[in-house]
Amino acid sequence: MADARTADDTTIKHRSHNIPETTAWKDFLSLIKIGIVNSNAITTFTGIWLALYFNNDKFLSHLDTVIFTLVGSSLIIAGSCAINNFYDRDIDHVMERTKTRPTVTGKVNPFQVLWMGIVLLTIGFVFMLMTTYTATLISLTGVITYVFLYTMWSKRLYTINTVIGSVSGAVPPLIGWAAIDANLSVAAWVLFLIMFIWQPPHFLALAMRRCEEYREANIPMLPVVHGFAITKRQIMIWILCLLPLPFYLYELGIGFIIFATALNLGWIALGIKSFNAEDEFKWATKMFVYSINYLTILFVSMVIFTII
Repeated sequence: MADARTADDTTIKHRSHNIPETTAWKDFLSLIKIGIVNSNAITTFTGIWLALYFNNDKFLSHLDTVIFTLVGSSLIIAGSCAINNFYDRDIDHVMERTKTRPTVTGKVNPFQVLWMGIVLLTIGFVFMLMTTYTATLISLTGVITYVFLYTMWSKRLYTINTVIGSVSGAVPPLIGWAAIDANLSVAAWVLFLIMFIWQPPHFLALAMRRCEEYREANIPMLPVVHGFAITKRQIMIWILCLLPLPFYLYELGIGFIIFATALNLGWIALGIKSFNAEDEFKWATKMFVYSINYLTILFVSMVIFTII
């Protein structure tokens, strides 16, 4: 693998005439996957907010913890993503959505990216230690799962890589909650489960859209190995598993339960519609777009329903 990566790094250097013009700041944001950092900041904040709400505590009295948690968790996620970019540079050039990353184009030294990731992780954990040991331990679990169990192990070997990666993607609201209340309640774990169950249909829809790219990169995503039919069934099963979860957050009120259930039913209805249509790429695209909006709307609504 080391020889393959060295050869690939050499190949990258000869593509310089095709490198898109970007600023150092844009390259940095690309390396840390700022979209992932931002979306996880939303779910982390929701975990913080609901922990305060369920414990009848006040936001301003924990402002320092809120800042430490949001900054720390964001740095940890950014560092993990940078290391992911470093490790995947030998396959990222194959995929359209990743081929312009600085680690692929050769605009940055890969080992500088690795060290940047390590530094971001270190600073992030220092911030997290200012909160609770539970939140810090959960953060560490997320890093181990994403960097080692997903990126370096299962991603290139097993179709279940999507599920394994979902663990790391599900911990941000749990981190936020644990930073306020280390005694994690049922509601905290429900937030984790929502995030965990949401990710397979989201990423499987993406894998359908990028199936040939994953095939060329030799990544054993479910649609690559077992085809679209079973992937579509798996997507629908995972979405159905989301249905009961809002009812465990009954303390947010009947309005939230109705709203969240409507979101779930809307996703199911969208999936059933055109399920057997010939244009499976279009079906996957609709499911992917809905999943992105679903997550943001659902977690923002949790905060809103505690206020109204």
